[in-house]
Amino acid sequence: MTIFKAIILGIIQGVAEFLPISSSAHLIVFPYLFGWEESSLAFDVALHFGTMMAVLVIFFKDWWNLFIGAIKDIKNKKKTTNGKMFWYLVVATIPAAIVGFLLDDVIENVIRNNIWLIASALAIMGMLIYLGDKWATHHYKKEKKFEDITLKEAIIIGISQAFAVIPGFSRSGTTILAGRLQGISKEAITKFTFLLSVPVICGATVLKVTDLALTKEVIVGIISSFAMGIIAIKFLLNYIKKHDFSVFAFYRVILALVVFIKLIFFK
Repeated sequence: MTIFKAIILGIIQGVAEFLPISSSAHLIVFPYLFGWEESSLAFDVALHFGTMMAVLVIFFKDWWNLFIGAIKDIKNKKKTTNGKMFWYLVVATIPAAIVGFLLDDVIENVIRNNIWLIASALAIMGMLIYLGDKWATHHYKKEKKFEDITLKEAIIIGISQAFAVIPGFSRSGTTILAGRLQGISKEAITKFTFLLSVPVICGATVLKVTDLALTKEVIVGIISSFAMGIIAIKFLLNYIKKHDFSVFAFYRVILALVVFIKLIFFK
């Protein structure tokens, strides 16, 4: 792993983590397309740590208010909106945490090496995101705001996130799709998805920290993923105010086709 490759992969991670296009798939597919040696899961988690820090910077005030709300709920035994949303995020984290912990070896040694599976997941989720978002836009006359998300909806979003242990499904893609199908607005589910990334990535970092040497390449990768993460978050939050998720769905399918073409004709 050279510093140049670490920077490129950090940029890819920073962009792809928050757009519904699967950062994990990109960190596997792009080295495959360019003929680079595949990075380890531990290195990928380090890049995810950089994007987690980007979320904390952008949403620091939100997380602080959520945490204080949860403390007040316990102390005063009186429910607040911030306290409610904090615990909903905790509950939504559990399915992915369990699946990721139990399938860690399978993800590392089997799934990450199956380019066919990853490309298929990119294409399938691309089509589902496109169809689901279009259906939700026409089906729900009044969409739910962030604070209106229910416990049941949070659990369903959390379960959907568990599928993202398979590179190509996309953590943000699955959660955004689950939210849209339940009538949650684009802005609300995007914010919920960003906030939900923090405990999941934090847990994965803790699990893999002992496997990772803090080299120059790792540090550079974390910094580049952090910087691009900041840009990607701000971009998506502004983009969805006037647009849907179609462009990301199309991109996923096109990337999958490129991978399939290489798998079939340029092995």
